[in-house]
Amino acid sequence: MAVTGALTAALSALTANLALEVAPVRVNLIAAGFVDTPLSASLLGDQLEARLEELRKTLPIGRVVGPADVAALALHIMANGALTGATYDIDGGRQVVAH
Repeated sequence: MAVTGALTAALSALTANLALEVAPVRVNLIAAGFVDTPLSASLLGDQLEARLEELRKTLPIGRVVGPADVAALALHIMANGALTGATYDIDGGRQVVAH
């Protein structure tokens, strides 16, 4: 788990540096939190509904992030040619809620 955590933390710095190295090609990172997908369901199994309910109650947006939310962000990043070297968190506000 330590290696996974370290690699995850390094991704933002890697994205920023890669954007400089390959410019004018744009490089951005979408950092998704929990997204309600079939993969999430298969990983959580019987705990899925409890997790979804917890997120609905605690996330500032009052709902769970879905694939369409991530897709909308990706389209925005692709459509705006001035965006590069940035990390875009899409987690429903989980970062701003005390864990």
